[in-house]
Amino acid sequence: MSINPFTLLNKTIVVTGASSGIGRQCAITLNQMGAFVILLGRSEERLLETVGNFENENYQIIVTDVTDYEQTAEKLEDALKTVGKVDGIVHAAGISTTLPLRNITAEKLQPFFETNVFAPIAITKLLTKLKYANPDGMSIVFLASVMGMVGELGKTTYSLTKGALVSGTKSLALELASKKIRVNCVAPGVVVTPMSSNAVYAQDSSAYEKIKSYHPLGLGKPEDVANACAFLLSDGACWITGTTLVIDGGYTAR
Repeated sequence: MSINPFTLLNKTIVVTGASSGIGRQCAITLNQMGAFVILLGRSEERLLETVGNFENENYQIIVTDVTDYEQTAEKLEDALKTVGKVDGIVHAAGISTTLPLRNITAEKLQPFFETNVFAPIAITKLLTKLKYANPDGMSIVFLASVMGMVGELGKTTYSLTKGALVSGTKSLALELASKKIRVNCVAPGVVVTPMSSNAVYAQDSSAYEKIKSYHPLGLGKPEDVANACAFLLSDGACWITGTTLVIDGGYTAR
């Protein structure tokens, strides 16, 4: 009997930002594909809404702010006492903004780096320890953005953090390969989520239509990104590391 290399059956996967948007859909999709999912988010109510879409009870909820590094580490370590080894991570927690250069300060940059860069690195550092990472192989997926690869007016702050993930992925992939740990990024274009719905362009119909026109295949859905993450987490992607998978409906092909 042939084995489906893309199944996630019997894999334990940690998903941050699982209470909404892409993170929520990643958690749902991974559960549907057979994984045991550890969901991280700040709101217990919204995490419960996420697991309300699950097909089974193969999950554990951790209510935490990922920028509280010590609390997050303690809660993850406690959960893993019973769950066991980790097979994968999806770093989906993130925040965005539109901010012109004249308004950028170190203080304003700090929360974006704390959430988008420092938090995923802290969690990666913890879960790649020998006592937590599956010795047979592990896959880490960072949720970057096309804004980490191309420019857009007013997106400097966001682009700085997402570009850090794109470049950092390559170095981490080399560093962790000897432990059979793969590290990749996904870089979505504009995906219809609560975060994008609150963006500046979403408040202006002409600006919104312009953004849509930049995506030849239309704006993305959370499922589009979740499916890509599921692929990178699967054994079917076992020879893929240090790369960024662009999922943008043709945005960067313009």
